[in-house]
Amino acid sequence: MSLAAEKNAVARMSRAPVGLRLSARERMLYAEQGFFLRPDVFSEMEVVQLCAAAEHVVGRAREAARSGGRFYQIDGNRYLEIQGMTLQYEHGERTQELRVIQPFHHLDAHFDALVRDPRLVEPMRDLVASECVALFTDKLNLKRPREGSGFRWHQDSPYWAFACDHVERLPNAMLTLDTATRDNGCLRLIPGSHRRGILPGTAGSGALDPLFTDPRCFDADAQVLAEMSAGSLLFFHPHLVHGSEANLSHRGRRAVVLTYQPGGHPMFRSCEVKDVG
Repeated sequence: MSLAAEKNAVARMSRAPVGLRLSARERMLYAEQGFFLRPDVFSEMEVVQLCAAAEHVVGRAREAARSGGRFYQIDGNRYLEIQGMTLQYEHGERTQELRVIQPFHHLDAHFDALVRDPRLVEPMRDLVASECVALFTDKLNLKRPREGSGFRWHQDSPYWAFACDHVERLPNAMLTLDTATRDNGCLRLIPGSHRRGILPGTAGSGALDPLFTDPRCFDADAQVLAEMSAGSLLFFHPHLVHGSEANLSHRGRRAVVLTYQPGGHPMFRSCEVKDVG
C-alpha cells in the first residue's frame, strides 16, 4: 500500500466523536480492523509538558540504574530489572541509550495523572467491557533519532497470556509525544489480524522467537502505517499484529503505551491493583 493510501486508510478510521465513550463507528473499527485513531486529543501545551516529563523519567531511570539491579541479556537484547521496572537498552554493547522503560508512570506526577485521564479511561470502559477499569501495564518507548531500533512483527497477547486469563480484555492506547511518520519509525498495523486470536510464533533458535508472529500467518503487504501528529491516541487490540522500523530520521519518536483491564485485577508482574475508573 502506498504512503498516501496508508494515510488515507488511517484517516478514514480517525473521526473522533464529540464524547469520550466509543462511537458506533469506533466499535465497528475495533471489532473489524482491531484499531482506531483519535487525532490531536492532547493540546500542544500538554504534549510539551509530557515530553519534559518523559525526559525527567529517563533521568530518574538512569539514576536508578546506577544503583545496580539485575542485568541480563536475551538474544542480544540487554535488560536491567531495578526498583520494579524493566529498562531495555538499544542494541549494541557500547550504547547506554534506553529503548523502553516499563512501568514508568510512578516516576513523574504528569504520567501518574495521565493513567487516570478521562480521555483514556472513558473509552477504555467500553473496550474492556467494564465500568470499573484498572491499569495493566505502561511503558515509555523512546526511539531516539537515528538510534531507535525497530521491532519485529508481533502480538502483545502471547507475552501477557501467561500472566492473566483475560488477555483479550487488555486493550492498548498509544499516545504519541512526537509526530510519528514513516521516516522516524511509526507503528505499522495489520488490519483484521486480531480476529484470529493468538497466532503461531516464529520457529527460530532465539529464546524470544516464539513471541514474534510467524510471517506466514498474515499478509505484510496489507500493513497500514500509523502516521500521527503528536498528541494523538491510537487504540488497538492485544491480538493485533504490529511492528515498526528503525528511526532513520533526525527526529525522535517518543510514545506512551498504556494497557488497561477490568478493575480489581493486579498490574502485570505486580501484586498492586491500580483501579483508575
